[in-house]
Amino acid sequence: LPFAPSVPEHLTETELAEACRRGNARAFEHLYQVHSGRMKSLAFHLLGSRADAEDTVQEAFLKVCRAARGFEGNSSLSTWIYRILINCCYDAIRKRQRLAENPAPVDFRAETNVPLKVALQRALNALNERQRMVFLLFEVEGLRHSEIATILEVPEGTSRSWLFEAKSHLKRMLTEAPK
Repeated sequence: LPFAPSVPEHLTETELAEACRRGNARAFEHLYQVHSGRMKSLAFHLLGSRADAEDTVQEAFLKVCRAARGFEGNSSLSTWIYRILINCCYDAIRKRQRLAENPAPVDFRAETNVPLKVALQRALNALNERQRMVFLLFEVEGLRHSEIATILEVPEGTSRSWLFEAKSHLKRMLTEAPK
């Protein structure tokens, strides 16, 4: 985009949001550079596929570009972007569920030689969507409960509760012997 005005490297989030609202292509590029890595990581953890994560992040950024003029600044720009990403991930999960047969539940605890990383991934996959989402946003992405609550559009106490439930389920799944 040779004719797009350049964007200074050290914009505040408010300035970047305003540049995006004006449709500045360089601002969108900068936004993508700043957030895409973390977004891909989160999408990968939620979807379990690098290809699906890439596609979902691309879809989320398309929606960000289309909706930028309507961003009102009621939350931070990054929180708004993550809300869009989470919605895109939900859409991808729902689409996958419609297309897939119901798989039989896997009892990964019965496999005693499974490396911890594999066991943890299986345990994360066994959590319900909301617990997995809060766990990943808090523990993996390092977001605060106030940010998670805004992204997921729930009260902050609900975010804390879901994280507690997730940790309890993970502990139980990773430590209890199969019955």
